[in-house]
Amino acid sequence: MNNDRVMAGIGLGVLAYALFSVHDATNKYLVATLPVWQILFFRSVTIVVVCLAVGRRKLLIRLVETPLKVPLAARGLLTLVAWLCYYTAARYLPLAQLLTLYFSAPILTTLLAKPLLGEHVSPVRWASVLLGFVGVVIAVDPVGMQASWPMLLVLVAAAMWGYAIILMRQIARKEPSILQMLVQNLTFLVLTGALSMFTWVSPNPFELLLLFAIGVIGGIGQYFLFEGSRLAPAAVMSAMEYTSLLWAFVLGYMIFGDIPTLPVWIGAATILASGVLLVAGERTRRT
Repeated sequence: MNNDRVMAGIGLGVLAYALFSVHDATNKYLVATLPVWQILFFRSVTIVVVCLAVGRRKLLIRLVETPLKVPLAARGLLTLVAWLCYYTAARYLPLAQLLTLYFSAPILTTLLAKPLLGEHVSPVRWASVLLGFVGVVIAVDPVGMQASWPMLLVLVAAAMWGYAIILMRQIARKEPSILQMLVQNLTFLVLTGALSMFTWVSPNPFELLLLFAIGVIGGIGQYFLFEGSRLAPAAVMSAMEYTSLLWAFVLGYMIFGDIPTLPVWIGAATILASGVLLVAGERTRRT
């Protein structure tokens, strides 16, 4: 039964990162005309409203009574600062270097899973995470990396996201996913709302529709990710993050007409192999 939970967590993780990829593709379109803070603000408003509509009074009572206020708030801040570091570095680094450095986050999560969560990281789980990272390196081909402060920012973002996954797993053991979603997006709402006051751009009707869509897609993706973290170990969920690169390749071709090169195909196949290895390993553990 425990392995059935892990398999369900893997499925939710794949769905979550697929939705996040659609979210990011829509975001890429909107940032051409709207500040990123404003996009995050609209997304947070949408998710907070939905959480309150679903959870109502019971959710608010739990928000007041939870003993995990500090970890919940810390996770929201960590995620927001990670976003800030990532998007700041994205202005200066080639995409290949940016992705390779950022996708070191699952390795950090796997390293921390044992000391902070007490979770056993099997050789198959380690192999899956490392094979996925190799696939990313092959796909993005980060030749000629040179040390710089934007590189440091990406590594900081990866470290924060890696630890945020650990916090998410710790909180999920005691609190429902909807509470994590509410606190994280309340944190985003307050800080991005304050920043948006200085950079506000009035969106047109089509942009408003896309902003609402980002909130819905991002909210569902968050829920799947939080629920997956409740079911599967941190090392398993971190390995699922690599699947987002596969979705990015597909959406890049379908929406923006980006044609994958041979290294991209090889990298994608390697990432897919890492996922198959993880699923096969978890099914073997069940039998």
